[in-house]
Amino acid sequence: MQAYRASLLRFNEDTTAAFDEDGLLVVGDDGKVVAAGPYGALQAQYAQVGSQHWPGRIIAPGFVDLHVHYPQVDVIGSAADGLLPWLEQHTFPQEARFSDPAHAAQVASFFTAELLRHGVTTAMTFATSHVSSVNALMEAGQVSGQRIITGKCLQDRNCPEGVRDATEQSLLDTEALIQRWHGKGRLGYAITPRFAPACSDAQLSGAALLAAKYSSVWIQSHVAENDDEIAWAKQLYPSAPSYLSVYDGFGLLRERSVYAHCIHFSDADRLLMRQRGAAAAVCPTSNLFLGSGYFDFAAAAHAGMLYGLASDVGGGTSFSPFKTMLAAYYVARSSALTGNTAKQAITLSPQQLWWQHTAGAAQALGLQGVVGNLQPGCEADFVVLNPQATPLLARRVARAQGVDDLLFAMIVLGDERVIERTQVMRVAAS
Repeated sequence: MQAYRASLLRFNEDTTAAFDEDGLLVVGDDGKVVAAGPYGALQAQYAQVGSQHWPGRIIAPGFVDLHVHYPQVDVIGSAADGLLPWLEQHTFPQEARFSDPAHAAQVASFFTAELLRHGVTTAMTFATSHVSSVNALMEAGQVSGQRIITGKCLQDRNCPEGVRDATEQSLLDTEALIQRWHGKGRLGYAITPRFAPACSDAQLSGAALLAAKYSSVWIQSHVAENDDEIAWAKQLYPSAPSYLSVYDGFGLLRERSVYAHCIHFSDADRLLMRQRGAAAAVCPTSNLFLGSGYFDFAAAAHAGMLYGLASDVGGGTSFSPFKTMLAAYYVARSSALTGNTAKQAITLSPQQLWWQHTAGAAQALGLQGVVGNLQPGCEADFVVLNPQATPLLARRVARAQGVDDLLFAMIVLGDERVIERTQVMRVAAS
């Protein structure tokens, strides 16, 4: 066993933060949390356990990135007029390079290291349509020790040669990859249709059959991100009540299914998400960058829909959870019109923002009590935060009044410099 002493942040079942100014985190030989709480209450019981003391630091749960594209690392910060032109001009040409296993391995290694540098210990990520891209990221995840969930991108129509796959072979490859990687260590497989316009009916039907056969795998895709994308889906599926209902009609909406964006939703869509147990990956930096729109946090909460935060690199503009949380704060405060639906402006508290990028995102993945928290029984993925990482942050934190003020200061002023150490279930990276 190993004990760690510092200020300690974790989350209660009601999503509120539990914060100990002087806390102790005790980790067992299996890499899971044995005890977490005030140092004074636990020190006697664990006096014989070897410990590390980090004065002035905060131990917090590792961040969970609910939606990110590892093959898009090299197109982050590339300008375009919107989602569909961005895919055509930047994404597809870059993804075609992942047919080369050496290139895929190099990017995967960089990607996992970059996640760790930013404090991300669990990530649900797209690969490309190439089997080599999945193998490379899974192998990199084995080395890094992170919990990585990924899958081969399914897209057999409406995309260029080099990234377009053959329907039958794409499903055979998907099943082979599930059998090779899903549940191996901390790795998980996600059946990954890119989005309905890029997948034939046969491919979506085949994906649903695999999802039913392998019920513990995840499903990930995109929905209702962009007005042009929605119009395209409507043209392809004119009888569907909504874009989201296309996936439901194919049997691809269930627990452990995560749909990125979910911006242009009706109340019926949100209700359907809740009824199916599906979750939204909210990507505020990407949505702002590509001009896609604003996620309606108030309506999602009212509907009881599961959701969590995500970077969506490379449409997203940073790996940093601090940047994502701050963008979510801006989006929630913004009152905007999307279609004919007025969106209500709300204020997300610092605790809510932090929860959405840790325990809340874990809940969206069906991994509540496994990752994203530091309560007993959780896997001991954590970050050590330095709230004095920059002169301005140190000055601001010195005047913080309570945990909300402290967390908000780090959200607004923090970046990867705040992440002093990332520890992934006994695998440490600085």
